Amino acid sequence: MTDLLALAYPWTKALHVMAVISWMAGLFYLPRLFVYHAERGQQGPEPVQSFRIMEEKLLRMIMNPAMVVSWVAGLALVLTPGIVDWTMVWPWTKAAGVLGMTWFHMWLAGQRKALLAGHGLTGRRYRMMNELPTLLMALIVLSVIVKF
Repeated sequence: MTDLLALAYPWTKALHVMAVISWMAGLFYLPRLFVYHAERGQQGPEPVQSFRIMEEKLLRMIMNPAMVVSWVAGLALVLTPGIVDWTMVWPWTKAAGVLGMTWFHMWLAGQRKALLAGHGLTGRRYRMMNELPTLLMALIVLSVIVKF
């Protein structure tokens, strides 16, 4: 098994990077859709329905699969011999960042349901929350590249 993981390492790493890019795009864009939904969605039935469709498709068809592939490929990378030294700090900070991203993803899914029920946050609050994935991304990238 470990020989297979080592042989597949470059492909697994490429798949992981592509999945993370897709996941991050969704994590950046969905809160922006929530801002528009919260601020402009009340101007009639058509904008609300359009926002609901875009939010649902982004989450279900792009973000959820991208998150799953990111996790599966990431775990395969972690299991590849010689890739991660758990005595260093960086794997732990990256893991914390990934768990934070996953929490944010689930929070967004909950907010979509709240918006559907008419109980979402204000546009300003969604703008503020939209900064969280940027901070987590910086933590993750610095952890992996600088390896502090």
